[in-house]
Amino acid sequence: MKKLVYLGLGSNLGERLDNLRRAIEELRAAGVAVCRVSSVYESEPVDYTAQPRFLNAAVEAETELMPRQLLRRLQQIESRLGRRRGRRRGPRTIDIDILLFGDHVMHTAALTIPHPRLAQRRFVLEPLRELAAGLRHPVNRQTVSELLAGLNGGGQVKKVGGWPGPETGHLEPDT
Repeated sequence: MKKLVYLGLGSNLGERLDNLRRAIEELRAAGVAVCRVSSVYESEPVDYTAQPRFLNAAVEAETELMPRQLLRRLQQIESRLGRRRGRRRGPRTIDIDILLFGDHVMHTAALTIPHPRLAQRRFVLEPLRELAAGLRHPVNRQTVSELLAGLNGGGQVKKVGGWPGPETGHLEPDT
């Protein structure tokens, strides 16, 4: 049975926009049916600030994978695209996070769903709002728009566009 998932993409090393595009292509090849992709946003790094600015986007997708299977596939994609794990929250060619997995809630050493910092990160909420403004957080029951409206800080972001495609600015969905 397919589950609706929302993923966050980020890149601050190399050809950032190309890294995001390649990640989306890899998702499609890994059994993740990409439905919609947000605009691209540029953001200042948060937590560890001595690094380049990020490009971020959100992806709405469907998958038959279970959460841990999806996590493993995402980590494989990150590795193929040149991500080397070093400093926590440091620079990276690509970062792919599971933001929401249907209404699923889980907390393990390896994976927490919904993403534990989802409600505090403007660079996650802005692109996610484009795709699902009324979607409710499965724990606190606030919509994405409500979470964004209640956010104090969370980093500065600006929409930069960047995707070729239809007038909406989103990539073409899988057909």
